[in-house]
Order: sequence, then structure tokens, then C-alpha cells
Amino acid sequence: MSHLTRRSVVACLASLPAWAHAKLPLLLAGKAPQGIDPRGWLVSEKYDGVRAVWDGRVLRFRSGTVIAAPPWFTGRLPTQPLDGELWLGRGRFEALSGIVRRQQPDDAAWQGLRYMVFELPGAEGPFAARAQRLQRLVQQAGWPQLVAVEQSTQDSPAALQRRLDEVLRAGGEGLMLHRADAPYHTGRSVALLKLKPQQDAEAVVLGHLEGRGKHSGRLGALRVRSEDGVEFQLGTGFSDAQRDTPPPAGSWVTFSYRGLTAGGVPRFASFVRVREF
Repeated sequence: MSHLTRRSVVACLASLPAWAHAKLPLLLAGKAPQGIDPRGWLVSEKYDGVRAVWDGRVLRFRSGTVIAAPPWFTGRLPTQPLDGELWLGRGRFEALSGIVRRQQPDDAAWQGLRYMVFELPGAEGPFAARAQRLQRLVQQAGWPQLVAVEQSTQDSPAALQRRLDEVLRAGGEGLMLHRADAPYHTGRSVALLKLKPQQDAEAVVLGHLEGRGKHSGRLGALRVRSEDGVEFQLGTGFSDAQRDTPPPAGSWVTFSYRGLTAGGVPRFASFVRVREF
């Protein structure tokens, strides 16, 4: 876990060339334990969007690749570095993905996107203070497409569960919990947790296993390795088209699961999507 000054973070982000594919030094969430006491945490909705980092000049995917955003969109962003999610609305990830992947941006489509920002990369002070500064920055910008993610406090596990239920009923994905007293840092951290009814994670594709029966002649399962180094097979959740043209070896995929076995293997793992960013 690397602690960086604001100047070093900005320099790192800005120095990447347009063709760069190295992952940016970002804060990544862990998984919230059952019955977590939310006191001392700030809670927000988990948006099913595309992670986007603004270095003051260029908007990039988590991978470091430049996002082909319209000049009028980036021209409205402040010079302050920002971290957040490009978002089209609940349940609209596939449409969002199609918009932000285009090398020639569709101005009309980008009009419907919002940049939901939740962090000031490299800024000093605890997260609670950074969140307040972010709110003021967005208010000063006065642009509806730039939104500071709402942070709230919950005083008990029961209150946290009610908030989760409210988000899920509205079609949301889950919640994020960020330690209010946490300084800015990068890497996978217990200072940022995601709370969802079903867990998800990412894995790299190692190879393909041929299908049998109705799937004979096409993909039966992916052989993958999780970020924790655990290798397993991922055989459900694919459409017929995805079985005909499966994700290639070396690509990263997102999968859902329900807990781990004693050996650390995800239970009931199911393919969700290819991670393209």
C-alpha cells in the first residue's frame, strides 16, 4: 500500500502517454464482512459505471488508457485531479460501455453521462474532509454532469441494512463504505469496502476448456486465476455468443460468487463480463 503526496500522484497520472496501458495507482475496495458496524464509515451507493480518473488534463480508464471523451465534456472539468465513475444510470452498464469505448465520441450519447466523483487523488487530510472539499468543488463547477457522490453516516448494522435494501429496491448494485478517518492511499485496502448481496471479483483467463453435450465444439469453461492467485474453472453465466467467441487468454473477467471454500475457491462462480477498461 503506497502513500503518495498529491504532487506525486498528479505527476504519475499526467506522465502516462496516450498509449499507456499500465494500471493507474488507485484505491481498490475490499469486501465488507457480514454485520459490519458502520460507525466511523461514510456510506455511498456503489455505482455500476466505468472507473475514470481525471488528472487535470486527460481522462483515463483504470488501465491508464485515454478515454475518447468529447472536448466539451473534459473542458468543463476542473484542474483538480478527480477519481470517480462515468455513469449512465442503474442497470445501463452495457450501453455505457458502448459509449465510452468509441474512439470517435458520440456527442449526443455523452450528453446523458454523468461523472460521479468520490475522491480527490493525492489530497491531504482524512476522507471525511476530502469528501467535503469535493462537494464544494462540484458546487463551484455548477455543471449537472459532474456529480459528487453523496456520502452518509449510518449508526447501526440495522440502519446500514435498511440503506442497502433501499438501494437494491431502486435497482442499484450495493453500497461502498469508506473509513471517514482514512488518509489518501492506493492499492487494495480495508479502508474502502463494498457491500453487495452477491460478491464479485476479477480473474485473468489462463485458457479454455472445451464443452460437452450441447456445448460440444465451443467453450465449456474458462480456466482462470483470481487476484489472490487461486486457479479454478468458470463455466456458467455465458451467452451462446460468448461460448462461440470466448474471452482470450490474458484478458480479465469479472465473476460473481457466494463465499469461498476452505481452500479459498469461490463458490458458485459465474461469469459476469469481460473487463475492458
